[in-house]
Amino acid sequence: MACLRKLSCILGLVVLVPLVCEARVLAPSGFVQVRGTRFFLNGSPFLFNGFNSYWMMNVATEPSDRIKVSDVFREASAAGLSVCRTWAFSDGGDRGLQTSPGVYDERVFQGLDFVISEARRSGVRLILSLSNNYHDFGGRPQYAQWARNAGVAIGDDDDFYTNAVVKGYYKNHLQRVLTRVNTITGVAYRDDPAIMGWELMNEPRCQVDYSGNTVNDWAQEMASHVKSIDSKHLLAIGMEGFYGDSMPDRKQYNPGYQVGTDYIKSNLIREIDFATIHAYPDIWLSGQDENAQTAFAQRWMESHLADAKAIIRKPLVFTEFGKSKKDPGYRISARDTYMNAIYLDIYHLARGGGGAIGGGLVWQILAEGMESYDDGYEIVLPQEPSTNAIISEQSTKMTSLQRTLG
Repeated sequence: MACLRKLSCILGLVVLVPLVCEARVLAPSGFVQVRGTRFFLNGSPFLFNGFNSYWMMNVATEPSDRIKVSDVFREASAAGLSVCRTWAFSDGGDRGLQTSPGVYDERVFQGLDFVISEARRSGVRLILSLSNNYHDFGGRPQYAQWARNAGVAIGDDDDFYTNAVVKGYYKNHLQRVLTRVNTITGVAYRDDPAIMGWELMNEPRCQVDYSGNTVNDWAQEMASHVKSIDSKHLLAIGMEGFYGDSMPDRKQYNPGYQVGTDYIKSNLIREIDFATIHAYPDIWLSGQDENAQTAFAQRWMESHLADAKAIIRKPLVFTEFGKSKKDPGYRISARDTYMNAIYLDIYHLARGGGGAIGGGLVWQILAEGMESYDDGYEIVLPQEPSTNAIISEQSTKMTSLQRTLG
């Protein structure tokens, strides 16, 4: 590790220009685009198998730890994974990107620069999420607390969606991230084709308005703001897929409750380019057996794809799914069976739907030696060959289907 730290210092001081040139040479060409219900890249349909590694910027803040980011991109690329979803936020706290409203830690920003540059080198496209519903890495609660600290009358954290001061904080973050010029590649984020798209928030929820209207109004305002800064990249809201009041009959597909979002209404926003869903039946339906949980996930996917095709008329990405090692009676064979069932459904729906479902992103991939980031869903590809094989097979099938559609 000491050698890595010295090497990074030498590279940073002496070999800056070659690094910039190398990144540009290896950079992906063309921006991912949407036409109707399909993703396209350089004029051809774009289908993918992908993964989540939310931790990348946080880890890359320390130069001696950046090898973990490089390792995951290398291992993921070898498994055919071509899209990665990760955080472009960290609000307050340890290694905070935004340490207070409008104040940014350059050291952390350079960690994100490294993540994007490594994605470019690996040929992996990024979906970058811009905030969090939860208190992890700050998120919505931190924005509300910053406003309270400034003397703003904040009732609860859901004022994030409606308070003008808080919305101003968030818009400033959008501006700072989207216009950031990467210190390694020299390319502004908003001009970088290695970024597939942005997400407004990871899993927005609102307890004071279960209709979905409050989150919808916020998403409309912020989506318009993003597109006023960056018209090149795709944009998603970051929703889990819960149905709201706009089509009450669709609530039957929710797992028995609502979270204050409306999958259909919000994804109809003109500036939103693709819809997303997450599914964690082992949490949402914790009292049911594995067969019931798998069946729920498949119904969840199928109902949302049908709505994406017929009503929303935009592509769908299954941006989070997985099975926890912390589940009672966990066996790696059970996780592999579940993942294989989800992958098969993604493939069959993509084939039958003409590409309306772009792909799935498993939660989550770690590098070796990252036990502190274990959440039960972690996959370390070199250590779990059976799961790696299932992931690689799905990548091959999606690539083959992409060629067929092209």
